[in-house]
Amino acid sequence: MHVNHLASETSPYLLQHANNPVEWYPWNQKALQRAREENKPILLSIGYAACHWCHVMAHESFEDEETAVLLNRWFINIKVDREERPDLDKIYQTTHQLLSRQSGGWPLTIFLNPHDLIPFYTGTYFPREPRYGLPAFKQVLAKIADFYQQQQPLLHIQNQQLQTVLKQLAQAEVSTAALNLEPINMACLELQTQFDAQHGGFGFAPKFPQPGYLNFLLHLLAQQREPWVITLINTSLIKMAQGGIYDHLGGGFHRYSVDERWEIPHFEKMLYDNAQLLDVYAQAYGLTKQAFYAQTARSIATWILTDMQAPEGGYYATRDADSEGIEGKYYVWSQTELAQLLTESEYSLAAAHLGFDKPANFEDQWQFYLAKTPTALAQQFQDNEQRVNQQFSHIKQKLLQARQQRIPPLRDEKILTSWNGLMIKGMARAGITLQETGYIRSAQRAVDFIRQKLWQDGRLMASYKDGQTKHKAYLDDHAFLLDGLLTLLQADWRDSDLKFALELAEVLLAYYQDEQQGGFFFTAHDHEFLPQRPKPLFDEALPSGNAIATLSLIRLGHLVGNQVYLTAAEQSLKFASHTLGQLPQACTSMLLALHDQLIPPSLVILRGPIADLKAWQWEIQAEHHPKRLCFAIPLKAIDLPPKLASLTAEAKVTAYVCKGQQCLAPVHDLAALKLSLCC
Repeated sequence: MHVNHLASETSPYLLQHANNPVEWYPWNQKALQRAREENKPILLSIGYAACHWCHVMAHESFEDEETAVLLNRWFINIKVDREERPDLDKIYQTTHQLLSRQSGGWPLTIFLNPHDLIPFYTGTYFPREPRYGLPAFKQVLAKIADFYQQQQPLLHIQNQQLQTVLKQLAQAEVSTAALNLEPINMACLELQTQFDAQHGGFGFAPKFPQPGYLNFLLHLLAQQREPWVITLINTSLIKMAQGGIYDHLGGGFHRYSVDERWEIPHFEKMLYDNAQLLDVYAQAYGLTKQAFYAQTARSIATWILTDMQAPEGGYYATRDADSEGIEGKYYVWSQTELAQLLTESEYSLAAAHLGFDKPANFEDQWQFYLAKTPTALAQQFQDNEQRVNQQFSHIKQKLLQARQQRIPPLRDEKILTSWNGLMIKGMARAGITLQETGYIRSAQRAVDFIRQKLWQDGRLMASYKDGQTKHKAYLDDHAFLLDGLLTLLQADWRDSDLKFALELAEVLLAYYQDEQQGGFFFTAHDHEFLPQRPKPLFDEALPSGNAIATLSLIRLGHLVGNQVYLTAAEQSLKFASHTLGQLPQACTSMLLALHDQLIPPSLVILRGPIADLKAWQWEIQAEHHPKRLCFAIPLKAIDLPPKLASLTAEAKVTAYVCKGQQCLAPVHDLAALKLSLCC
């Protein structure tokens, strides 16, 4: 069997291509040097293990001997896992959009000049034969190879122009105007315009959950109970969790819906989506006390605990869309299968509830969605709602047990620091609002794993797999983990977690901060040279690393009384202010940082014996407020920063309420404390 240069990698995505006849290299200096020496253009193919269309292109082209001959003759071929190398993915997605005037995606197919690593032609999926309005991949290869050899002067001019644009993008215009809340008001108007009043969510098919928008709206809801905010949140969260994008048997959300009704998903499951949605549904429950939100949050957390947390403590990355080479095969059903598994009465109830009494909705099979609520079912079957829920719980277990006998989709067992940071926050938030200590312990296990395996000699690493750590960490790794630690410290104080948070903040400032313009680069100052060094402000599937870094530094700065953190956050907001004024709806995470800058969050610091602290903390946190941070710090805590060390207590709990740098007189009575917080 043929083996290429990917055979020694740990990434499941790269290993999927290790036996291709294509002479793949990972991104490394050996491959880049060979391309320069042989003056061959680089074919850069970026994807990830759970990507359906990556699998399709691999089967059609990269496993094809004739295509491999062309690739090996004319190109140096480099395969990249976008989850391990988000720096490369960000740069080349941007260049693809600039060159093609189209949105990007995966697989991303980029042809690079080997001497400056600037693309001269880009695409995404190319078919084996001409279809979908796309040329055959072999035709593309022949034309690209000829262009590279025959059109060097034209290629040089295009590359210079693209380099100029990339440099301009990295130098955002900095506004000199004072920071104000107007971008938040503008974003509110834009979100109302984009809202799908019938199906919930924003925009049209394909439809993504947009947890950044929902998180922003939940913060607004906590400030003011505007009817339009309530409508946007409730419609979106309920419709999403009733749709087929949600896994009604196993829990968790698929990546996106191909239709506007949330009915048919793209079946891959991503840790980062579920981390953010766990946080959102937990917050929604904390603000509204609607049981449906608690139920949804619990089901996400249960799926993570049972399927996505490694024995070592970290969280795995993804579940594939495909099983046995077929998209969605693990999740969809035939009516014949269902009739064999269920009794006649169970089938009637489940069919009405899950929509398989209606026409097939996915390639002659059925993807479950909630076609009728338990209330409607109780009326239809002349039963009470509690009994209907009990029956459906039993049916769900039968179907889940049957599904577990199928061959499951591939699980990518990489442990990514950035995505783990998001899930640490989600689990901690769910632990707080649902008062589930098991979720808090799960988050703490993940933190301990990262500190033991991915924190090396005072620097953070980005990825872990099969006992190996790889790649120096990026901005997102530091920002998301710092944010997760600050939420986890509100769930259960550990001195080691505060120490880790402070260490991360120092690395963030030392290696990522742009001291001239403000803000943070995506890569460290000692990172390898690449054609661009992005400073991302927009939220995408992940929140902006700049936004989360800024928000975290504001909150950590107020917590420990560190003006350096607060100054860095303010400079970051000034760097972002022009963009916030132009496209605020694309920067909702940074808008939350802006709000914290202008209206600092309230900090409730509880000091006292451990036995009494938790009862006080649960009481304060029973009513969730995203701008109220509650830290219960036991008397035995050590190595506290001076500000926290000065907030003392004796034999009973003492509470300090601080806003900005000002703390009110200490409070020793829980009822008095709750009264002061509600007024």
